[in-house]
Amino acid sequence: MRSILQTITSAMIITLIGYRGTGKSRIAPLLADRLQWPWADADVELERNSGRSIREIFATDGEPTFRQFERQQLVDLLRSPMLVLAAGGGAILNTDTRADFRAAGPVVWLQADEATIADRILGDRPGSAHRPNLTAQGGREEIRALLAFRTPLYAETATLTVRTDGRHPQSVANEIYAALPETIRTAAGGRP
Repeated sequence: MRSILQTITSAMIITLIGYRGTGKSRIAPLLADRLQWPWADADVELERNSGRSIREIFATDGEPTFRQFERQQLVDLLRSPMLVLAAGGGAILNTDTRADFRAAGPVVWLQADEATIADRILGDRPGSAHRPNLTAQGGREEIRALLAFRTPLYAETATLTVRTDGRHPQSVANEIYAALPETIRTAAGGRP
């Protein structure tokens, strides 16, 4: 399959990747504000466009169908001229999506340790209602297993890695902003 970005030359997307609970949805709007760019949460857009929660899609159609929906949503979002994108935690499972993220612009891997992720996920009751368990174990065992499996894919995709443990989201957004090339920071009138 040909990368969608082979036909898109003017796109500049900053993609935030990482496991669920690492802060992508909280940091994306803060970074976008600094850049004065639009932002999108891929999971929220997928739910809005499908009219169903991710949990419902998993329950009725299964994970393979969800991943197809996710891929199409990301293809649509990656057509934006400028965007800060909070990708779903499993978006990096698709080879074409990983390539598209890298071709679109900087890819920031937000990292947190297992304990931080567990605290954030288990403490997020509204988010838990929409997000299914991805393994039979659920909880800490699921986090441990999926982190072990996904870490090489996150590492392959990322151009920048930032830890979020014990940090305020604005501090993380500021660190990402400072690490971006000057051409990106000023492309849309970003603030110093």
